[in-house]
Amino acid sequence: MTELKKRDIIKYMNFIKTLNIIVAVLLMICILLQNRGGGLSGVFGGGGSFYAAKRGVEKKIFIATIVLAIIFFTLSLYIIIS
Repeated sequence: MTELKKRDIIKYMNFIKTLNIIVAVLLMICILLQNRGGGLSGVFGGGGSFYAAKRGVEKKIFIATIVLAIIFFTLSLYIIIS
């Protein structure tokens, strides 16, 4: 393997690792943006539990969380295998 190819592979793997970190941070943000139970209302005895359909931004964040989790898992496996 030539020196140029080794450098290209190292750059490529560094790019993949950086992309994985970015996806991980975005995934954490999406998870933290999802609100379950209405915040502090459950602490003080209020806010009964009921099922509500996800709509609008909440649904988009939910789908983004799933997509980011799949991307993160795939990139992590790729890094381990390579």
